[in-house]
Amino acid sequence: MFSTLLLAVAVVMILTAGSTVRPTESYRYRFQRAPRGAVRQALEREISFYQGRLARDPSGGLDLAALAGAYFRMARATGDLTWMLLAEQTAQRSLASLPFQNGGALLVLAKVAEARHEFGEAIRLARRAGGSDGLAIVVTSTLATGQVDEASKVVELLASTHPGLGSYTLRALVQMARGRDHAAVEDLSRAIASEEPGEVASSVWARTLLGRLHYRRGRLTEARSLYLETLRILPQYQLALLNLAELEMRLQEYRKAEDHLTQVVNITRSSPNVYDHAVLRGLARVKALQGDHRAAARFWDEAEARLRQDVTSGQFGHRRELARLLLERGRRENVDEALRLILMEVRVRRDAETLYVLAWSLSEEGRSLEARDAMREALRWGVRDAKLFYRAAQIEEALGRRAQALTYLASAMETDPTFDEHARRIQGFGF
Repeated sequence: MFSTLLLAVAVVMILTAGSTVRPTESYRYRFQRAPRGAVRQALEREISFYQGRLARDPSGGLDLAALAGAYFRMARATGDLTWMLLAEQTAQRSLASLPFQNGGALLVLAKVAEARHEFGEAIRLARRAGGSDGLAIVVTSTLATGQVDEASKVVELLASTHPGLGSYTLRALVQMARGRDHAAVEDLSRAIASEEPGEVASSVWARTLLGRLHYRRGRLTEARSLYLETLRILPQYQLALLNLAELEMRLQEYRKAEDHLTQVVNITRSSPNVYDHAVLRGLARVKALQGDHRAAARFWDEAEARLRQDVTSGQFGHRRELARLLLERGRRENVDEALRLILMEVRVRRDAETLYVLAWSLSEEGRSLEARDAMREALRWGVRDAKLFYRAAQIEEALGRRAQALTYLASAMETDPTFDEHARRIQGFGF
């Protein structure tokens, strides 16, 4: 019955689908593109400069704060968590040397706390640090904890006092959390139009986010163009490579998807990396979609081992990612563990994605009423995501509420008219 309902809704939505999007030429980068490796080389020079200054004065609080900031930016640029630990240690030394009027060190510690999903601590430190960078952390951390109204208030203040690429991109994130995708596109367009030559990291993030938004609405051509433009700006940007690999899987271009994932492997080969588990999961999906289940199982095992190592270390979380992987693998013996992991995670993070994994775990345990409550909370701010609507429909169908299931299916197909069985498999339905 569920598949029959889906077919009926899909036919209607595909026949009535249509949208107007801004030409991708509007998102071309107007400045000189960075040569391969240029960002890392610039950060290495900055790190060397401050290390030299500190060799002469090891207790220089401001120099330590500047070095900590460079370490953190290197962590973001490379995905190598070793740099993040160095950033934290250096920022702590800076505060010990200069306890007052040291916003730079406080900001680094706030960013590290946010990366660890210690969102309350991140907000506290960011508010102490102040300034536009502090407000930005408050926005992302309040979004992560499900405080969308608070995030909206803070981002409006940020955009009014510090208009530009960063603040408009953050406001787009809040708009997406509210399901205001058209407003998010406008904000991202405004962000890109206001970019400056020295804002490469923010430029590639804004385009990747916009590409992801188009992807979620089934506009795959626009998404591909944005990811490719991002990679022309910064050829080794891992997040764009991962998103482009997922898009190629959607188009059944498996060799291209594998090539993009392999590029990330080559970039991060030298050290444990925040993207390792995502690459391994991506390779597992490629192999599963090609019917090579032995190779898929090998990559699933490697991804699971890496995530378990991260969770055990307690350094940078990944409980949600491990829970999602266990559910996606579809082994009944792992469902209890997935639920335990996500129940721990929702104590600190209650964004739509985390609540979605909670609902998925509960539904696999047959606890459909609780799963329905989790999905309602995930959707309460208005986020538009076909996989969330589809999961909600499955839960309503399990409860015998077919009218409600049909409504959610209609929302799924309206959000992304191309969300067919193949697209659903890539999102974890049916592997």
